[in-house]
Parts: sequence; C-alpha cells; structure tokens
Amino acid sequence: MKYLARALLISAALATGWDIRDSSAQNAIAAPTKADIDAGKTLAEQQCKGCHGLDGHGIAPGIPNLAGQRYRYLVTALSEYRQGQRIHAGVKIMAENLNEAGEGMVAAYYASLPPVAPAPGARAEIFSPYDHGKKLAQACTKCHGENGNSVTPGMPSLSGQQPGYFVAAIQEYLASARETPPMHSLIRNLKALDFESLALYFASQTPAQRHAPLRGNPAAGERLTGLCGGCHGARGVSTDSATPSLAGQDPLYLVDALKAYRAGRKHAAMQRVVAVAVKSDADAENIAAFYTVQPGTAAEHGQTLLQDIAARCDRCHSSTADNPALVVPNIRGQDRDYLIMALRSYREGRRESSAMHNMTLPYGDAIIEGIASYYASQSP
Repeated sequence: MKYLARALLISAALATGWDIRDSSAQNAIAAPTKADIDAGKTLAEQQCKGCHGLDGHGIAPGIPNLAGQRYRYLVTALSEYRQGQRIHAGVKIMAENLNEAGEGMVAAYYASLPPVAPAPGARAEIFSPYDHGKKLAQACTKCHGENGNSVTPGMPSLSGQQPGYFVAAIQEYLASARETPPMHSLIRNLKALDFESLALYFASQTPAQRHAPLRGNPAAGERLTGLCGGCHGARGVSTDSATPSLAGQDPLYLVDALKAYRAGRKHAAMQRVVAVAVKSDADAENIAAFYTVQPGTAAEHGQTLLQDIAARCDRCHSSTADNPALVVPNIRGQDRDYLIMALRSYREGRRESSAMHNMTLPYGDAIIEGIASYYASQSP
C-alpha cells in the first residue's frame, strides 16, 4: 500500500506498533491500588477537571478523552509531557505540579473509569478520502472522461495516475505554472483535502486499454524509451508516487508534452532526456504510440484504504491488544480532532516516536482525517 501525497507506503517493519517499550521497564510501573485511584480523583479534580472533566471526557474538540485509557500509557504520556518529549505548555506545568507519584495516581483514576459513550447522534461520521474524491471527480468527467479515462484527443487521462504527481500538477495549476485557463477556474476553490482526495480516487481507477494511434509506431517507440523507463517505470507504469505513469495515456497529449519539453518547457531532467531521445516529431509520435498501447494499472486501492490502515493499527491499538510490554493508547471512540492533531504531530516529528513518524510520514491531511474519523466513530 503506498499512498499519497506525500504519497504512501507502510513498511512491514512498523507493524509492531506505536510506541514499543522494553518489557522490563514496563514491569517497573506497579499496578495501581484503590488508594492510588482515590488519591488520583482528588488530584484530577484539582489539576485536570478543567479540560478533561472529572468523568474523563474532553470538554472541547481537540482535548482527548482519558476515561478507560490504559494505565501504563497514561503514566508514560504524563512523564513525557513533564520531560518535554511531548509539547503542551499547560499539560507540562500540570505534570510538573503532580510529580511522578501524582502522575501515577491521576493515571490510575482515569484508567479506572468506564469509557465515555458518545451521546445519541453524536458519533463521528467517517470521512472517506476515496468517496470524497469520487464526488469531486464528477466535475472532471466532461473533459477527462468517465473514471478519468479520457476519450478526447489531447486531453490527458487521469485514471491510474500516481497521486503525488497529481497533487503536484494541481499545485502547479493553482500557481499558474501550467497555463490552462479552464483548469484554473475549476480548481481554484479546492482545498488540500479536496485535491488529495481526487488524487486518491483517480489513482485507484484502472486505465482503459487503448488501440494503437494512427500516427507513430509502437515498436519503433519502444527502442527510444530506454531513458524514460528509469523514472516512469517498465512500460510506463510508474512505481514512484511523484512520477507520472505513461501507460495507456492519450497519444496526442504525450506528443504535445514531448514537443513542449523540446521547446523549453521547464523541467531540467525532462529537457535533458528529451534532448537525447526525441530528435524529431516522428520520434515523439513513436514514443507516444508505444506508451499509449501499454496496459496501465491502478496506482492505489483507495476503496479499501481505511480498512487496510486500520488493520495495521489494530495490531497494537485494538481493544484486545493488551500486551503489557506495549505503551499504546486505546484510540477507539477518541476525539476526532485530537487524533488528527496527534497524527500530524507524529508525521511532522513534533512527537517523539520513530515508528509513528515513519508510519504517518507518507500521509497527506486527507488520509489523516480519514484515519482519525474512522477511530473516532468506533465504540470505545
């Protein structure tokens, strides 16, 4: 799985979880007693109630629910705030006021509470980047064809296109680095979440098989594509999210693009390659003919994206993952806005966890919002 934008590949090496600690260190955290819980309630009323409530329910969006959270996770989180490994001025001061013993008592109290069930009708709605992109894509079909398979000569197909490249292209249109007036009016009101969702939707479509164009010789074109394959992949199927696939692309669009690079279109690497491989218009037509008839593939599987990610997250974060050697939070039913902020913090390196940083690094905001809303919608 590889998405987006930043564009997306979860390593199997990360399957072990969010924040794995040595089990011997975990054994140093003694199980709380009833006296700890009672003392923790008193401290929570003094220090924590204003934001997290005495019932452990965050009082506003962006404030996490603590009720029923894992004791070991809460102890570790408070310690990290106190030591500056997590950044939040208010929580840091509170943790410093509590000291280590107090942190354990507060953690014991909130961990002892039953999870807070959402109010009727208040359960978070799941945001699906794929479904959102599918709705937005309806405005694109007039030019780019159903599911992004263009049937208009000179109009590029979007189906199966790499999402990182798609997002970069949209940004170039917004910055007027690409001059196509209709595109400017269609996308100028889109937000990052919108074009990331569009990128995922189109990347998840399978390019239609094309017949050989009237101009150009695919066999002659194949001999000219040696340099092209290094970036655009074998037979034009890119494996790099930021590099476009060429397989199954409209031939006239490819010819026009190659001619534009020959004429000075800005892209240093493409200018150098075209100068070597494309000596004439006939060469451009042959290369385009070759790539046009190649079978393309979907670059992503957006239809099952959230389920695929959740399956990996649940290896540590599911309600049944109670390995005492893991300091990981329960995230089902957690506040959506808090989850979004936490995932962004890991992605951007503002929270210390190499595993979570590497796992979230490829995700744009649309994917992070999808993950957060998925878990926020689950029963705690």
